[in-house]
Amino acid sequence: MDTLTGLLDGPRARGAFLLRSLLEPPYALRIEDEAPLTVMTLVRGTAWVLPDGGEPVLLSPYDVALVRGPGHYTVADDPGTPWQTLIGPGQTCTTLSGPDRTATVDAGGRTWGDRPDGATLLLTGTYQLRSEVSRRLLDALPALLVRAGAAGPVELLAAEISRPEPGQELVLDRILDLLLVAVVRGWLAAPESGAPAWYRARNDAVVGPVLRLLHEEPAEAWTVAGLAQRCGVSRSALARRFTDLVGEPPMSYLTTWRLTLAADLLREPEATIGAVARRVGYGSAFALSAAFKRERGMSPQEYRRQAED
Repeated sequence: MDTLTGLLDGPRARGAFLLRSLLEPPYALRIEDEAPLTVMTLVRGTAWVLPDGGEPVLLSPYDVALVRGPGHYTVADDPGTPWQTLIGPGQTCTTLSGPDRTATVDAGGRTWGDRPDGATLLLTGTYQLRSEVSRRLLDALPALLVRAGAAGPVELLAAEISRPEPGQELVLDRILDLLLVAVVRGWLAAPESGAPAWYRARNDAVVGPVLRLLHEEPAEAWTVAGLAQRCGVSRSALARRFTDLVGEPPMSYLTTWRLTLAADLLREPEATIGAVARRVGYGSAFALSAAFKRERGMSPQEYRRQAED
């Protein structure tokens, strides 16, 4: 498993909240739902995303915006438009004046807004639980990321969300995952993207091979000396180079990676804690539980229950 696959293998939307918004300017939606991650894209019209404490960003058709929670933000036709609608936790909707916008348009329960031919068509999908997106991915993303999208996936999402059919929820979840992965992959590959240090280090002649070993064989009983021998460098040179480029020592990175994998595996209903422990390099369920609680503040059992809620 390469470092990019390891980062992107986590997203698994499950019954994600997806909405098709048909809006007529002037409009402004205040978003305080505190969802872990939101994916937005425009099919037509324009929209501004105004994060609290950040600079406004203009969306054009087929642009895709990722907003990392729990920060609040506003989506509006113009930065100066005062908001009229508040979206709160659980996607509750409150309007401050005028008609209830949620009742104006109805097309299968996923369409909302002012009028069927609204000038702006905005598609929004939210990952409801942190367990649906790997911690490493969430930690890597900026608070707001906007990239030019491809018309194909956006139009596919727009078509599927507008026609209720059997299996629609599953299809929408997978399209949402596809959009997220495509945007993150493009962002990571862009020069000066602000990608995390451990990702940029993958091309280093010394650190790159070590990262590949850790990602592909996390259950191995790795030591710095063993990694150095496999990669043909001295122990001290490896430790120094890895820490300089990645920001933490090799064994610290390995621990975080193992526990990240464990968190993903724990969401599999049939996986026992002992089996997960063996797959990620811990000798027993007890050893994994101790490390998991130390790193994440909860036991694997508690994490599994939380992920299932």
